Parts: sequence; structure tokens; C-alpha cells
Amino acid sequence: MSNPIKKLFSQTAIYGVSSILARFLNYLLTPLYTSKQVFSPDQYGIITEMYAYVAFLIVLLTYGMETAFFRLTTRKDASPNTYSTVVTSIVSTTAIFIALACFGAEPIAKWLRYPNNSEFVIWFAFIVGLDAISSIPLARLRKENKAVKFALANFLNVGTNIGLNLFFLAYCLPKYNAGETNFLIDTFYNPELGVSYVFISNLIASTVKFAVLSPLLLKGRFKFEKAVFKKALIYGLPLLFAGMAGMVNETIDRILLKRMLFPEMGELKTMTLIGIYGACYKISIIITLFIQAFRYAAEPFFFNQEKVANAKDVYVLVMNYFIIVCSFIFLLINLFIDQVKYFIPNPEYWEGLTIVPILLLANIFLGIYYNLAIWYKLTDKTMYGAIISVFGAMVTLILNIILIPKFNYVGSAWATLICYSSMCAISYYFGRKYFRINYNIKKIFSYLMLSIALTYLAKYLSGNINYFFLNFSFISLFIAIIVLSERQSFKSFLK
Repeated sequence: MSNPIKKLFSQTAIYGVSSILARFLNYLLTPLYTSKQVFSPDQYGIITEMYAYVAFLIVLLTYGMETAFFRLTTRKDASPNTYSTVVTSIVSTTAIFIALACFGAEPIAKWLRYPNNSEFVIWFAFIVGLDAISSIPLARLRKENKAVKFALANFLNVGTNIGLNLFFLAYCLPKYNAGETNFLIDTFYNPELGVSYVFISNLIASTVKFAVLSPLLLKGRFKFEKAVFKKALIYGLPLLFAGMAGMVNETIDRILLKRMLFPEMGELKTMTLIGIYGACYKISIIITLFIQAFRYAAEPFFFNQEKVANAKDVYVLVMNYFIIVCSFIFLLINLFIDQVKYFIPNPEYWEGLTIVPILLLANIFLGIYYNLAIWYKLTDKTMYGAIISVFGAMVTLILNIILIPKFNYVGSAWATLICYSSMCAISYYFGRKYFRINYNIKKIFSYLMLSIALTYLAKYLSGNINYFFLNFSFISLFIAIIVLSERQSFKSFLK
């Protein structure tokens, strides 16, 4: 049993080098964006809002085809044209989307309340379009366990984005403000563009990633097989609804904050609150990034493990280890929040730190849900995934509408936590009915409650005991309890 777990851990580590480290490097732009010299909270609010729409569009343009590709290629009757059919489908629909977005750029910009920035619509149409097309060759690399090539594509994308951001915002901007000038600044920098440089950098980076992956696209030769396409749609469309509902859960709060607070508070105050919320949301980065890397490795792993006799026992162990890592990260971030907050260098944003524990816990429940979701993917009951996600989306919408007017972004944070925890409960209930996996629920929640209890106990005692001694003592206590509790599984893992 230890070998498959070791394989998952090694794959998570490999993909972590590309996905965790790459995204982490991207997130390191947050201190740059939120510094006093670059963007004020209301300007950062524009970035936060625009990328909320991106999340929806990526799900829409891939419409479940990435997971459908994994599923169809693991079946005994897999067609050799599965990859080319999926690629042809995605390229065709993306081309239509980009054309429509460019044609309707002005009215869309007015609806977004950026009437003087219709270029935003065109730039983001190409960003999400190129990223949607790139997702399929990236999925192929994951399926074929070509982690090095996968990492290379991600690093080139992230490296280009970071490099351009640093050039425009860390090199050109301060020199221009100091009255300095040179050929590079005169040629490439326009101070009036402001946050536009964030979007321009993203567009160029997405283009670079697409160019690197284009040979894999051409390998598909755009062979289209109707029977494969039909199977992919049947499997993938419920995942589209689940994904769209999932994006409601993850990002609709930023959109609703603007729509609901704008009439009462005005543009400046509203965008400032969105900027504060978006910046503090980024502090839950480590759990989010770990979950992302885990998903990259776990999805193909779970499908391949299905054929093994003791597969369900492996799924139980995976869940236990997942919760241990997430609980440790939760404890670590919360105990050292006074240091972590400097990730956002501008104190104007720190008023939002109260939402960090709520969002960290919410993201843990999201990760648990991803683990639980294997039951409907392996039984081809993806419609249940859509139903659960739609339920979560309804909870998110209703709670945001109720809580935002009273508590603004704090209400959104609580809505996120309630949504994900309720989705976990429903998925667990149906999973036991259709694909019963005997997860150790008592152990899972005991680890979570231990990290939460230690966090708040540390805050209670912090005025009487040395801060660092207290925190390191609690971390050591957590590790000791885990080691004692899991000593048997750790021994089998190390064999």
C-alpha cells in the first residue's frame, strides 16, 4: 500500500516544483502590487475584480474537456483520436469566443463599469482563450507523466509574467517617479497605463506558454471523431456546470461586493474594500497552492488507482495525509500572522487580516471536497458533482446577498466557509451511498480541531508568554501528536 502513496507524494512534489513554485512566484507579485509606491487599494481592487471574471471564463472555455480527456484515455475502448478531438473542439469554441469578445468590447466594458477601457475586454479575451487552449496539451503532459516539460511550460509562462511586471512596475515606475529617464523608459513605459501593465504582462506570458505548447497541439493534427466528442461532452458538460458553480463559490464575492456596495459607498470606497479583500485573500496562498499541486497529481493518480484491489484503502490514507498537511499549514500561518502580514507591505490593507483564518479553513474544506469528489468521477456520476456545486453556488449567492450589506467582505469570507463545508457534507453523504469509502472522519476532524484550538489558545496566551517560544511550542506539540497518532501508517509509508 505504501508504494502508490509514495508515488502520489512524489508526483505532488514534482508538480509542486512547477505548479506550486510557479504560482508562488506569481503570487510574490502581490507585495509589489500592494506597496505604497505602486497601487493603492482601490487600484488593486481593479486587478482583483478583473481576475474574478477570468476564473469564470477559463471554466467556460474548457467545459470539462480536461477531465474528460483523462477519463476517456483510461478506458479500455479509448480511441487514438481522443486527444485530437478534444483539441479541435477547444480551439474551435475558443476562436468563436475571442471573435465575439472583440466585436462586443465596448458594450461589455460599459457593463463592467470601465467604459474608457474596452481594451481590457480584448486583452482578457486573448488571455483566457490562449490559456484554455493550452490546458489540453498540459493535460496530455500530466497524463503521460512528462512533469519536466509540464514544469518548463509553466515556468516560461510565470517567468515572462514576473519579468515584465518587474520591468514595468519595479524598474520603470520608480525611475519615472524620481524624474529619471532612459531609452527603455521612453520607449516602453507610459505612466498613464497604470494597472494595464499587469494585464499586458499576463497577455504576453500566455502567448509565450501557448507558443511553447503549440507543437503538442499540432501533433493532434485536428482529427475530429464525433463519437469521441459525444462521449467527452456527456462526461464533461456536468463538470462545466460544476466548474461554473465552483467559480461562483470562489470568485463571485468580488463581483457582488462591487455590484452591491457601489451604489451606497461610491467607486473609491468600494474598490478599496475589494482591494483589501483580494490582498488578504492571497495570504491563504500556501494552502491554495498545496491543494492545486495535489489536484494536478491526484486526479490521474485516482483514475489509475481505481484498478488496484486495495484502492479504497489508499484513498483513505491520502485523505489523512492531506488533512495533516493542511492543518499544519493552517496552524503555521495563523501563529505567525504578525510576520506573514508583511507579505502585504502597505498597512492600509491590514484591516482585512481578520478574514485570514476563515478563508484558510474554507480552503481546507475545498480541498477535502476535491478528495471526496473522486466517488462521482470514478462512477461516471458527474451530474452529482454539478448538483452539489450548484447547491454550493446557491448558498454562496444567498449568504453574500444577506451578509455583504451588513459585514462587507467579512460576510463574504464566512459565506465561503459555510459553502465549502456544506458541499463536503453533501458529497460525503452521497459518496457513501454510491462509492463507499470508509474515511476516518473522527481523525480528520480531530486534526482540524487541534490546529484551530492551538491557534486560538496561542492568541489567548500571547500576552503572558514569549511570542516565539509559545508558537514553536505549539507547533512542536502538533507535530508530536500527529507522529504518535500516525506512527503505524508512517512506518508502512517509509518501507
